Amino acid sequence: MNEQDSQPTGGEVTPTGEFGSGAVRLDQGHVIGDGGIPARFENPGFPPHPHRGTDLDEGAAKRAERVVGGLFILSVLGTLGFIVAYFAIDSDATVFVPGIGMTNALHLVLGLTMAASLLGIGLGAVHWAKTLMPDHEEVEMRHTMRSDAEHRKEFGTILGEGAESAHLTRRPLIKYAMGGALGLFAVPVILPVLGGLGPMPGDDLSVSFWNGDQEEDGKYPNKPLRLMRDPQNTPIKASEVTIGSVFHVMPEGLLDLEEHILEAKAKAAVIVMRLDPDDIKVQKEKDWGHQGIVAYSKICTHVGCPVGLYEQQTHHLLCPCHQSTFDVTQDCKVIFGPAKRPLPQLPITVDDEGYLISKGPFKEATGPSFWERGSA
Repeated sequence: MNEQDSQPTGGEVTPTGEFGSGAVRLDQGHVIGDGGIPARFENPGFPPHPHRGTDLDEGAAKRAERVVGGLFILSVLGTLGFIVAYFAIDSDATVFVPGIGMTNALHLVLGLTMAASLLGIGLGAVHWAKTLMPDHEEVEMRHTMRSDAEHRKEFGTILGEGAESAHLTRRPLIKYAMGGALGLFAVPVILPVLGGLGPMPGDDLSVSFWNGDQEEDGKYPNKPLRLMRDPQNTPIKASEVTIGSVFHVMPEGLLDLEEHILEAKAKAAVIVMRLDPDDIKVQKEKDWGHQGIVAYSKICTHVGCPVGLYEQQTHHLLCPCHQSTFDVTQDCKVIFGPAKRPLPQLPITVDDEGYLISKGPFKEATGPSFWERGSA
């Protein structure tokens, strides 16, 4: 601030040095000294402070208090609903939702109650800030980072006054409702860690349509299945797979399913390509492939996105979601990105007519890597 800027423009003269040398405070349209020339003058930077209805009318303030408290109580009810639903609703229960169809009832209720819990806290905090918390505009230039003891004590006093002016001490309904909402909201976060989000998958991730139809004794025949083009659903001859080409395939018979077809398709999706056998660096691919033709699960082991981008020159498979990259010449080893394990390989060969067929199912679970997979 130069000498010309510091000339008084009217108003009373006030002591300086209260906020330290060089400090400038802008408070409701005024500036108090710069540590040199004592002056008080108008600052055109701030418009006059408009008073809200809750500032002038205690009845309006009480109504705002009830609204804020009600929103926090809504959050409490949402959290309690989450806890009750977690234990009371069967994980396999379904419900019809217009426009969506049949969906998992537990997941639907958990999502709605969690949304109510979050929404209550968020809207309550916003309405509290808009109607009851102080809204005076104030800017202060930075001082030395550590204040002296007197100013530190003064800061504690200001905090107490702030709590009072924010109606935190004067509005017990808000204080206790917010405490309950924030305290109980920790339960939906902790509960899944302690009890899980449902039954363990067992062998659901390890068994796919490539295992064949389940027999009466609960076992799978693991019969060979032809690799069918997706979506044409036509078989593929080994001679049709040239070096550099890519085929997206499904197991023979999958489209004949009458229910759960999307779930079965998600676990059984496979990508097929052909390499020069000399480029393959691991023996497993040579044993599980056919003359350089190899087949891998199409589902990324990170979060389950479809791996569909194949770089012919580098022999890399790329997941477009988070850029996990797999090296086909090294058993689809992860060479970049967040995926934690290679893509599962499907053993293949050819039948008497030269069509590509599976030699067996995947030997490991397809899809994302979980920290706990459960047991068969």
